Amino acid sequence: MSAQDSDWFEPLYADALAQGDPGQIPWALMEVTPYLQDWLEQAAPESTGRSAVVVACGLGDDAEALANYGFEVTAFDISATAIAWCQQRFPNSSVHYQVADLFQLPPDWRYRFDLVYDFRTIQALPVDIRPEVIEQIAALAAPGGTALIATYIRQSETPPDSAPWPLTLAELAHFEALGLEVVRQDRFVNRDSRFRDRVRVEYRVPQAVGTASR
Repeated sequence: MSAQDSDWFEPLYADALAQGDPGQIPWALMEVTPYLQDWLEQAAPESTGRSAVVVACGLGDDAEALANYGFEVTAFDISATAIAWCQQRFPNSSVHYQVADLFQLPPDWRYRFDLVYDFRTIQALPVDIRPEVIEQIAALAAPGGTALIATYIRQSETPPDSAPWPLTLAELAHFEALGLEVVRQDRFVNRDSRFRDRVRVEYRVPQAVGTASR
């Protein structure tokens, strides 16, 4: 991945924070993502004492929701401003907010977390590095753990000309190629969005899948 693929995140957050306007962050909902909230209420496993990581956590609402459900949460973002903003918004939070690059994560994070949650990170990065993005996310999950992925999807093999680049189901299947097993897949439609089709997939990491095979 080149620096150009991710360098634009920090200036966007910095400008928005300077103006006190989270509305400048296109993906900032300022509340828990509905796809995560629904999963927590309907399908989440016992959370007490279990670890979770939120990939590219943005302004922290999803991380806080997981912490409120009892997970011990680590949340990271490549933008230092985003992390500072999270800490400002949630000064008494139990979440461990950290600045980190998905492609240069701390070695001790590999195969560590009981739950890995990602919403729209993959689609924000170029199609040509998509397999590597998926591999980095999958490698965060501990054997026996869960990866929960929510993203926009597209039917055409041709991606849009600019970000975001919704995934095809074939691209998403790279998680399965890495050994993760689909527990459930839920499809959603937002007719008011130019990216109307969305999917949430819950994967299980087999106990036998570990560092040797991954």
